[in-house]
Amino acid sequence: MRDILDRRSFLAGLASVAATPALAVPPAASLRPLARGGGTAATPPAAEELIAAARLDGKVALALADLGTGRVLEGVRPGDALPPASTAKAITALYALDVLGAAHRFETRVLAAGEIRDGVLKGDLILAGGGDPVLDTDGLAELVDAVRAAGLREVTGRFRVWGRALPGARAIDAAQPSYVGYNPAVSGLNLNFNRVHFGWERAGDDYEVTLQARTARYRPDVAIAQMRVEDRRGPVYTYEDRAGRDHWTVARGALGPAGARWLPVRRPALYAGEVFQRLAEVAGLRLSAPEEADALPAGATILARRESPPLSEILREMLEYSTNLTAEVTGLAATAARGAGASTLTDSAAEMARWSAGALGMETCRFVDHSGLGDASRVTAAEMARAMVAAEGAGGVRALLDEHDVRDARGTPMRDAPFEVRAKTGTLHFVSALTGYLTVPGGRTLGFAILTGDLAHRATLTRTQLDRPPGARAWAGRSRKLQSALLRRWAEVYAD
Repeated sequence: MRDILDRRSFLAGLASVAATPALAVPPAASLRPLARGGGTAATPPAAEELIAAARLDGKVALALADLGTGRVLEGVRPGDALPPASTAKAITALYALDVLGAAHRFETRVLAAGEIRDGVLKGDLILAGGGDPVLDTDGLAELVDAVRAAGLREVTGRFRVWGRALPGARAIDAAQPSYVGYNPAVSGLNLNFNRVHFGWERAGDDYEVTLQARTARYRPDVAIAQMRVEDRRGPVYTYEDRAGRDHWTVARGALGPAGARWLPVRRPALYAGEVFQRLAEVAGLRLSAPEEADALPAGATILARRESPPLSEILREMLEYSTNLTAEVTGLAATAARGAGASTLTDSAAEMARWSAGALGMETCRFVDHSGLGDASRVTAAEMARAMVAAEGAGGVRALLDEHDVRDARGTPMRDAPFEVRAKTGTLHFVSALTGYLTVPGGRTLGFAILTGDLAHRATLTRTQLDRPPGARAWAGRSRKLQSALLRRWAEVYAD
């Protein structure tokens, strides 16, 4: 599987594409198919006609390029800059693969700062994060088991947690509602995608609520996040950072008989420390409440370590499930490995933009994060299509992308379509994007980008409305319908 990105081959692939002048010169109008075998071909609508029929408020920009030659086949406003939404994760994947390598693994360690004699540590125990974005409660339990297997049975000093391997952030995008689980804090020590599982069930006239670091095997309760049910009509949730904990309230009338959702965690390192402490206590090792460490002590002994899956596997899941935390952590790790000295997500994203300009020819792109959650990021359709072509020349991301379901004119998935689409979707309210690869009948593969956005309307939304604004679902549906229509058109027009 071609998922290992070598920088030398990457830049060599880019050079071969950049040497093709046609890459920056799309045709003035969409092409029409030629009749085959002397017959009369049914002529599909031009891209401009499909765009007009979509009745999509805002802007539509697209670019289509041939992977073999780099030649741009079609473009509609290819130079207009729009938010990439989660299609930015495809660029983040390329960035991380190029800088870190597909075999890179993140490591979480348990350290002993002090002498161990007869199973007693005369000093501090430290849970040290290495940026693993997929560490979960099961993984912490494995570390606890390894520490116990090493013979540790008592700690006389403090229990400390260290999350400074990467720059931290209280949230990915401060403009988002406080309670959405896809906008957690970011740290060098992350757990369960920095989310806590909030569950509720009616009990008489009241509710029983739980906040847990839940996985398939474990359901430890946590105290770093607390919830109170209140009698009010709205808002549904409120959040307050108080006394080192996340304090939530929820409107009673919004709950119903029973249910659950994930809430973001704002102190990831302490969250991981609390769960480790609880698991250790069950295993017979009593620890004090976790405290954050600013630095790791010199000469500490490694008692246990746990490696993440390889980066290629992490990125494949990131692209499939569009996990924002994974994008931010892998992007930050790549920036740190480049020695750029970024101290914030925005700084790191700017470094990724500089890399994208040099490696992918994305000379005007702007990124404010690595996940696409922030709507101030900007790319052009021409740049995204160019990136897909350049990446393919170096072994790129096509193998990491899922197959994308294209729908017919009635909205039914085309399960037996004579073409294949591998792509990354991107969705914000009143922003929708799709970028990737289309393999048409005959085997020819094309790189494409479709960007749509009604930014004027999105700018009117309040922070609360960013969760479920009126009209957003219908707008997104029209955008997805347009994307399918364009892909069907291209598969017919450019078939060999």
